[in-house]
Amino acid sequence: MKTKLRTFGAAAVLASVSPLAFMTPAALAQEEAASANREVIVVTARRTEESLQDVPGAVSAFSEAALERIDVTDSTGLQGAVPNLNIVQGRGSSNATNIYIRGVGQPDALQTFDPAVGFYVDDVYFSRIRGTQLDLFDIERIEVLRGPQGTLYGKNTIGGALRVITRRPDQETRGQFQVGLGNYSLWEARASVSGGLAENLAGSVALFGTGRDGFVTNPNTGEEYNDRNASAARVALAWDAAPGFTVDWNADWSRENNALTMGQPINTLTTLFGVPILPVPSPVPAYDFTGVATPGLPNSTEMTHWGTALTMNWELSDNLNLRSITAYRELEYDDYIDIDATALETGDVLVAVDQDQISQEFQLNYETDRLTVVSGLFYMLENITSHQEAYADDLLTGPGGFTFLRTIDDDLETRSWALYVNATYNFTDRLSMTAGVRYTDEQKDYFRTTSTFSSFPGLTVDPSLAFTIEDSWTNTSPMVSLDYRASDNVLLYGRVSQGFKSGGFNGRANNPGEQAPYDPETVTSYEFGVKTDWLDNTLRANFTVFYNDYEDFQARVSGLVTDPVTNLPVPQLTVLNAGSLEISGFEAELSWSPVPELLLDAQIGYLNAEYGEFDDARFTNFGGSRAFQTPAFSPEWTTRLGAAYDFDLAENGTLRLAGSARYRSRMALAVDNTPVNSNVEIEGLFQDAYWLFDANAVWTNRNGNYSVGLYGRNLADEVYRTDGQDFSSVGNIRTVYYGAPRTWRLVFTARY
Repeated sequence: MKTKLRTFGAAAVLASVSPLAFMTPAALAQEEAASANREVIVVTARRTEESLQDVPGAVSAFSEAALERIDVTDSTGLQGAVPNLNIVQGRGSSNATNIYIRGVGQPDALQTFDPAVGFYVDDVYFSRIRGTQLDLFDIERIEVLRGPQGTLYGKNTIGGALRVITRRPDQETRGQFQVGLGNYSLWEARASVSGGLAENLAGSVALFGTGRDGFVTNPNTGEEYNDRNASAARVALAWDAAPGFTVDWNADWSRENNALTMGQPINTLTTLFGVPILPVPSPVPAYDFTGVATPGLPNSTEMTHWGTALTMNWELSDNLNLRSITAYRELEYDDYIDIDATALETGDVLVAVDQDQISQEFQLNYETDRLTVVSGLFYMLENITSHQEAYADDLLTGPGGFTFLRTIDDDLETRSWALYVNATYNFTDRLSMTAGVRYTDEQKDYFRTTSTFSSFPGLTVDPSLAFTIEDSWTNTSPMVSLDYRASDNVLLYGRVSQGFKSGGFNGRANNPGEQAPYDPETVTSYEFGVKTDWLDNTLRANFTVFYNDYEDFQARVSGLVTDPVTNLPVPQLTVLNAGSLEISGFEAELSWSPVPELLLDAQIGYLNAEYGEFDDARFTNFGGSRAFQTPAFSPEWTTRLGAAYDFDLAENGTLRLAGSARYRSRMALAVDNTPVNSNVEIEGLFQDAYWLFDANAVWTNRNGNYSVGLYGRNLADEVYRTDGQDFSSVGNIRTVYYGAPRTWRLVFTARY
C-alpha cells in the first residue's frame, strides 16, 4: 500500500530522498511503509497538490524536520540553502528582510517601496519587507519559488515567492516544548499544543519568546546594539464543517523591542559643504563589533505585527473546488536609525509607521485527468501613514553648529486587484503544457508634507514642500511552459513567464519635482530545467538554466543640487526607472543517500547579472550612463555543501551529526557603488568572497519524546558584510552592516 506524505515539502535538501535518515525513532515505524515504496512528496507550489518532481519550475521546499536539521530558526536562516537566493536582515533595521532571487529584489524598507519577492504566510500576502523576518515555529513547511509567479498568486511576484505554511491542527493530540540557551546570553522558548476540541473541530496554540545581548558594544559606554528581544503567539482553529466543506481560522501576534542596529562608516564624514568633520582611516579598519551611537538618540527599535485570516474551502464537485481567503493585518513600528553609525548627528532618523491591509482572494480550481485549471480573483486595500524625523545638527557646519530638524508626514493608500488563470493540459501521460495569464490593476494615492526647522540663516521653518499625487497602472502578464517526462525518473521542461511590479512615489522627496511618480518594472524570464531521480530514488539531481530580461528597474540614487533661493547645497534622493538588466544563470540541487543513515546534499547557483542600460545624466564622462556598475546583491556563485549522519545507539536512542559549508562570491551591497561620474568601485560597498561553516549534534531518546541539540553557526567567526547604503549626498555617509559572529545554542526539546 502506498502512503502519500502530504505534510512534507520537497527539494534537494530535504529528507525526501531517504525518509528514514532524518526521522526520530518514534516516527520511524510510521514511515517504514512509505520508505519501502519510495513515495513521492506532495507540495502546493502551483496551488494544486503534486510531487515536486512533477512541477515544471524551480521550487525549493523545507519540511519542519529539514529546517531543524539545517538550523533555520527565522526566515534569514535560508541563506545558502536555496540557489541564487539572497535573504538577510535589512539595512539599519532589526525587523526588515532584504530578499533577492536571481538578482531581482528590493532592499529599501521605506514604506513607499514595494517588495519584489512575494512573502506569504498560509497564502496571505505580506505587503512590506518589514515584519517578514519571522521566527519559525509550529510550521509544516516553507516553499521558495524562483522566477515570476503572477499567474498563481494573489499579489504579483516579479522575482519569486517565499511561502510559509503553518501546521493545520487535527484530532491527534500533540505538543512540543523547547528551551534553548546560548552565547551572548541567549535564551529562547517555544511551546505548541494542538488536538481535537470537539467532533470535527481542532485547535492549536503556539507561543515563542527570545532574548539575546547585542553583538555590537559601544566601547565608551558599554551600551549594546544589534540585540534581540521578541515574543510571538499564534492560535488556529480547523473545522471540518461538512463533507467537502472546511473552515480554517488563525490569528498571530508578534512584538519586538530591540536596540539600534549599528553598522560601520566607511567614509570620512563631512558637512553639507564638504568640510571633513570625522575622518575614517584608509583602508577602513577591520570590523570588531564595536560602535558608537549618537548621543541622545533613543537606543530603540520597536515593532508590533498582528493579523488574522479566515479560509473556507468548498468541494463543489469531484472536479471543482472553491476557496476563499479573507485576511486583515496591522504593522506598527518606531525605528530609530543611526545612518552614519557614529557619535555625530549627520544622519540620524526616526521612522514611525502605521500600516494596515485588507485582502480577499477567491480561487476556483478545476481538475480532471487531462486538464487542471487554477483561477483566482484578488483584491487588497493597504493604508500606510508615517511620521519621520531627521536629526542633523552636525551636518551644516559640524559639531556645536546650527540645529537642524526635518519632519515628514505622509499617507499612502494602495488599491490592487487582479484576475489570474493558469491551465495545464496533459496531451499524453508524458507530455503536458501549461499556460496562464494575469491582469493587474493598481492605484496609489499619496499625500506628503515636509517641514524644515533650523537655526541656520535661510533655513528657518519652511513647510513649503507639500503635495498630493495619485496614479494608476495596469499590466497583463502571460506564462507558458511545456514539460515532457522522458522516463519515470526524468522530467524536462521549458518555461517563459513575465512579472510586474507597479510604479510608485518617492518617499524621500526633499525638493520640488522629486515627487514625480516612477513607472512599473517588468521581468521576462526564460527557464529550462531537468528533474531527475536515480538509484532507486536515493540520488536526486535537479538542474535549471535561466535568462531574465529585467526592464525599467526602479533605482534610488543620491546626489546634490543647489537650492535656487538660498544657493545652499541640498541633498537629492531620486527614484528613477534606470534602464535594464540582463541576468542569466544556472542552478543545481543535488542530494544522495547512499545508505539510509547518511545524506549528502549540495545547492549551487551561478548568476551573471549585467546592466544593459543605466541612464544617469550626472555621469557625463560616460555619456550619461552608469551601465558599467555591478548590480547589487547578485554574487556570481552561491554554494552550500551539507552532510548529515544518524547513528543508531540502540536502547540509548539516536545521535545525528550534521554540518554545512556555505560560500558566496564577491557581491555589491548597494546600487550606488561608484562615485558620481566615476567607474572606480567603492571597495567598502562590496563584500569579498567568503565561507561560513555550521554544524549541529542532536541526541534523541529511543521513543522520540526528548532530544538535546548543540548548534553552532559561523564556526570560523568570519566577519562579513551583508548590506550597505550610500547617502553620500548627505554628509558623505556610506554605511555597511554585518552578519552575526560565531554563535552557539544548546536546545532541549520535549514532545508528546
